[in-house]
Amino acid sequence: MTTPKGSKLLKYVEHRIRVTLNDGRTLLGTFLAFDRHLNLVLSDTVEYRSVRSSMQSIVEDREERRTLGLIILRGENVVSVTVEGPPPGSAGGRVAASGPGMARGIGRGAGAPPVVPVGRGAPVGLGSGPVHGVGGGIGMSPGMVPQTVGGYSMMPPGMGRGGAPPPPPLPDS
Repeated sequence: MTTPKGSKLLKYVEHRIRVTLNDGRTLLGTFLAFDRHLNLVLSDTVEYRSVRSSMQSIVEDREERRTLGLIILRGENVVSVTVEGPPPGSAGGRVAASGPGMARGIGRGAGAPPVVPVGRGAPVGLGSGPVHGVGGGIGMSPGMVPQTVGGYSMMPPGMGRGGAPPPPPLPDS
C-alpha cells in the first residue's frame, strides 16, 4: 500500500516554511494549507528579495524585506519548499490576541441558547407553539386582539415594521 504524496506535506501544516519562487524571491511563513497543484496558503508571511543596484562603477547587492501577511501562492511559481522550524506557539494564544487586523468575536448580550439533549424535544423556535413575540394571528398571546381595517387583519400596534417595541411582559404573581 502506498501513501499519497499529499501526506508528506500534510505533516508540516502549521510549521514555518521557506518557499523559493521561480523569480528568485523567497517567502518565509506559517504553512496553513495546500492542494494538488501545490498552491500554498501561508500566514504571517515575509518576502525577501535580492536587489542589485549599480551606480556608476559600484555594484551593490542588498536584500529587501517586505511583510505580506496572509497569502495564497500559486503552485506554478514554487521552486522549492524547506521546513524552517516547528509550529509557532499554541493557537490558543493567538486567538486571544487582538489589535489591528485581528478578528475577535463580540456578542449581542445574549447568552448561548440552552442545549437540548438529542431526542428530548425540538430546538428553540421549532417547538409545538409560537415563539413569544414573533408572528401574529392564530396562537397570539392573550390580550392581543388582531385589528381589522377594511376587512384585512392587521397585527397589533408595535408588532410590525417601524413601530415601537411591545411592552415587557408582566411578572407572574
